[in-house]
Amino acid sequence: MRLFKNLSRDKLAVTSLAIIVLTLALGVFAPLVAPHDPSAVNMKLRYASPSWSYLLGNDHLGRCVLSRLIYGIRPSVLWVLAALGISVLAGAVAGFAAGYFKGKVDAWLMRICDIMLSFPGYVMTLAVVGILGAGLENILIAFVCMKWAWFARVIRTSVMQFSEMEYVKFAKASGISNLRIITRHIVPVTFADIAVISSSAMCSMMLQVSGLSFLGLGIQAPHPEWGMMLNEAREVMFSRPELMLAPGLAIVVVVSAFNFWSDALQMALDPKLMTSQGKSDPSHGREVRKAVYEYSRG
Repeated sequence: MRLFKNLSRDKLAVTSLAIIVLTLALGVFAPLVAPHDPSAVNMKLRYASPSWSYLLGNDHLGRCVLSRLIYGIRPSVLWVLAALGISVLAGAVAGFAAGYFKGKVDAWLMRICDIMLSFPGYVMTLAVVGILGAGLENILIAFVCMKWAWFARVIRTSVMQFSEMEYVKFAKASGISNLRIITRHIVPVTFADIAVISSSAMCSMMLQVSGLSFLGLGIQAPHPEWGMMLNEAREVMFSRPELMLAPGLAIVVVVSAFNFWSDALQMALDPKLMTSQGKSDPSHGREVRKAVYEYSRG
């Protein structure tokens, strides 16, 4: 209840959450919402101006820009969210094991993480794409292979902090199983950190997918994707700037929504970031978010 109460006071957080929910809903129900087939080619409508039938106009093949924008939510947001979930799950398993059991388990898992994190994120992604070939699936595979190690390191630090609390030591002394201690006593208190770093990483992953698709390494035609739509419209960016404006604004708005939501979530979950007057400390939040963003880019 305290979480919802704190979040409801932040108008920016409520607006960001509404944008995120609306975007996800549009992506899930794209076949019902999109006015036209996103892959239907009609050369008679090539570069047609916006109209009541085509609110955002048509592209170089006469396809509906609005429909492609809606269907582009799936690879640009939904599939990235799925890859993020797999990365967080794998990183959480490794992080909880390393932070709770420590010793040799911690040493082996962290050495593996060190090896994975020694490769720059973009370089490793390009290497995977070069080996497996261009495509959104291969980019998401590269994300999972790289991001889980970063999540494991961050979660391990949080787990090690809470595993030394008195109530956890008492639970161990009482003979409660390790699995029950982790699920009932450590997971709830570390959920805040996991939620914040996950929402922060979502921003960087979306930008990377759009950037690689813009370079032609992501999802392939005729499937719509926001980065690929930018690439297709760059040849007419001066004569028809609205073709680049639509996917560009979509990326900016959705990434900003996740960014602001992550900031608000951190403020609401961490009482240390709240001042004695009940107001959040924005400077501290920005510092923490800057550190998380720099890590997530790697």
